[in-house]
Amino acid sequence: MSKRIHAAGHNTLNIKMPKNTCFACGKDNPDGMRLKFHFHGDQAVCNFRLSKKYQGPPGHAHGGIIATILDEAMGKVNKLRSVIALTKTMDIEYLRPVPLGVPLTAVGQERTVRGRKHFNVAEIRNKAGEVLARSKGIFIAVDASKMFAKFVNNDGAKSR
Repeated sequence: MSKRIHAAGHNTLNIKMPKNTCFACGKDNPDGMRLKFHFHGDQAVCNFRLSKKYQGPPGHAHGGIIATILDEAMGKVNKLRSVIALTKTMDIEYLRPVPLGVPLTAVGQERTVRGRKHFNVAEIRNKAGEVLARSKGIFIAVDASKMFAKFVNNDGAKSR
């Protein structure tokens, strides 16, 4: 079995964020989902269960929560290229209701890169491997040192 490579946070090789308050994956966000991704080859993978606080229809996840998980799975893949890329567009197919309280898996993967545009896909699967929701998105690579300059500098120290 191959070693898991963790995909925590939004750091790159050159940028280190002092805290991760991302709603989807931030360990420093007490109200967030705290999804924990790892890399398995060229895929970003997260095993999780959704609690009742993420409910939409009775016993099932809210569509916005499903979109958040898919967006995070696609976004994590960009870490494999050590870039920060922001969501430009995202297309979601809700194939089956996503149940609460059961084991689920989100998987993100890169399709292609053209310049600053990263074309990624993701799925949420149940324990049997059935695809419950899937997405495709375009992510635009940004200059993280400029975008996050007021939060950190290149050596990872907090800016004033």
